[in-house]
Amino acid sequence: MSDADQFRELSEAYALGALDPEDRAAVAAQALGESQWLVSQLAYLAAEAAPSEMLRGRLLKTVREEAAVANTQTPKLAIPLWMWGAVAAALLFALYNAYETRLRDERIRSTQAELTAQMKIQQESVEQLAIARREAVILTDPKSMWIKMPAGNNNLPVLQATWHQEFGIVVSGWKLPVPSSNRTLQLWLIPKTPGAKPVPSLTLRPDWSGKFDLVVANPPESVGETKALAITEEPEGGSPQPTTAPIWVGAVAGK
Repeated sequence: MSDADQFRELSEAYALGALDPEDRAAVAAQALGESQWLVSQLAYLAAEAAPSEMLRGRLLKTVREEAAVANTQTPKLAIPLWMWGAVAAALLFALYNAYETRLRDERIRSTQAELTAQMKIQQESVEQLAIARREAVILTDPKSMWIKMPAGNNNLPVLQATWHQEFGIVVSGWKLPVPSSNRTLQLWLIPKTPGAKPVPSLTLRPDWSGKFDLVVANPPESVGETKALAITEEPEGGSPQPTTAPIWVGAVAGK
């Protein structure tokens, strides 16, 4: 097939709108080239006279219109519809993964918090059970020493201290007045050594009913080195040395 026949078929397809963007642009460009060639040849075919203004205007208008058509029909890069669908699907999948990841992280954090809380409760239960067992041994072992701790104020109840050389001290009482919110009761061991300072021990606030149940697993002094037990009211957290006069005092009898 000659170039002329091929161009004619392309021109017919162009007129029917059956060409793809690339062929449509090629036909428009070739038509423009032929138009420009035709204009250039008119100068040789016409008589020796200047063309009229009307003819000049029509020719220039024709050339501009064909050039504009060729420019507007230049193929442009376009994203196929299926690609837009793929992009949307990928974006939706990414959002879903992010949502699932956030939910998973929240579940993990929630589970970890629950496990931590359960472990803390179990640890506290173990510690409370160990303290209860120790207290039971101290209170029931015949080797324990019983120490009464009367109060200097007759309106206050008497505390009961029980000291086991191996397992520690238990100080208990009921219906004690509850100190203010920033105050607590602190146990002291008074050494036998003359001039020695009281040795600080644990602190404890009575509960809402006035129950006081203090367990000291490792007393800072031994029974043989201690002259008396005393309890004072101190700032919350305790003091290194007493800041108030003892409220309860109990003498430790030697064995």
